[in-house]
Amino acid sequence: MSITKEVTSELVKTYGLSEGNTGCPEVQIAIWTTRINNLIEHFNTHRKDLHSRLGLMKMVSKRRHLLDYLKSKDEKRYQDIIKKLNIRR
Repeated sequence: MSITKEVTSELVKTYGLSEGNTGCPEVQIAIWTTRINNLIEHFNTHRKDLHSRLGLMKMVSKRRHLLDYLKSKDEKRYQDIIKKLNIRR
């Protein structure tokens, strides 16, 4: 359910403003989105796993807060990350 270091470093290269910049909102949103998608795949086989479902709701909430922050700071970057990650909203 967690992601590997290789996947994380690839997300940093793809969405970071510079190499090694893990603190920008785009990278954090991409990491949360990857973790959320992994959990959604987990729920396809384990439908009654309610403890993980609670964790999923917390992850979605954290990603939502990051998206709201990015939207308040820079609307264009917000729209770009929504399109790149295929997030509904």
